[in-house]
Amino acid sequence: MLVTSQPLFKRFWYPVIPMSLLAKDQPKSFQLLGQKIVLWLGTDGKPIAAVDRCCHRSARLSLGKVTNGLLACAYHGWQYDGTGSCLCVPQLPLDAPIPKNYRIDTYACEERYGYVWVCLGEPINKIPELPEASDAEFRLIPEFYEVWNCAGLRVMENEMDLAHPTFVHTTTFGSTNHPIPEELEITETDYGLRATAVLGVVNPESQKKNLKMDSHITHRKLEMDWFMPFTCKLRINYPNGLVHIVVNTATPIDDNSSQIVQFCMRNDTEEQTKTTDVIAFDRQVTLEDKAVLESTDYDVPLDTKFEQHMMTDRPGLVMRRKLAAMISSVM
Repeated sequence: MLVTSQPLFKRFWYPVIPMSLLAKDQPKSFQLLGQKIVLWLGTDGKPIAAVDRCCHRSARLSLGKVTNGLLACAYHGWQYDGTGSCLCVPQLPLDAPIPKNYRIDTYACEERYGYVWVCLGEPINKIPELPEASDAEFRLIPEFYEVWNCAGLRVMENEMDLAHPTFVHTTTFGSTNHPIPEELEITETDYGLRATAVLGVVNPESQKKNLKMDSHITHRKLEMDWFMPFTCKLRINYPNGLVHIVVNTATPIDDNSSQIVQFCMRNDTEEQTKTTDVIAFDRQVTLEDKAVLESTDYDVPLDTKFEQHMMTDRPGLVMRRKLAAMISSVM
């Protein structure tokens, strides 16, 4: 499955950039599903997304500047508003009307969870709802924003693959005594799927400190949600009441690369566990995943006969089947 060849994927929401990276006067560029887009802030402080191409001579608008919410092309100074209309052509007399076809395409764009989310087409779903993000008992910690050379579907399957920790996460939490989960239940939902599981893991010294637990072995009670197509929420419930939630999106840059956007939510405080310690451990886990995932084929076959499978692949097989069905329904 090549994501840029399937129009369906243009109809989903993806986080493309942290809001903190958008300056008041400076636009930013991003490539989403092979489409170059430009992002900037309007006068109301809300993000705007548009095609990164001036309608005049095709210069990249992300090279320009933003003034009072208007994006000016660096080539000839044409200025565009948040609807894509050109409001100023410096080369025209002040009283001359600007032709209505002097405009650029804009895209659905919203801020959520500290990130700018963009949909290139008519949205067929909503931005994932994360109740803990508005719960005062939880804090939200941005963790990673980097490019991985692998398919988003591989990342999603990995998030719910509970057979790999023993072999991949050898320096973090993988337990040789627990190569498979003790429980695994899957329920299909309108947004994707939900899985619950119990997995035995080890606690290295750094994690004992983060979790405020002395035991070397513990059991994670997992609640995992997959939001089509490439967002996963992993809620880890520990025996002492601590909840650690990882939200991971593999935003598709093109067929073989993904922008990994990851943040976590926890029901503890900075005084109890430092943000830097939380990020450091999750970073170690993520790098273990990255090394393996970047070795996989990015053209993921939705037809199950082209790869072999085992019991713990059930969530991934549901993902493939649901995506294949949606692709077929819009063809």
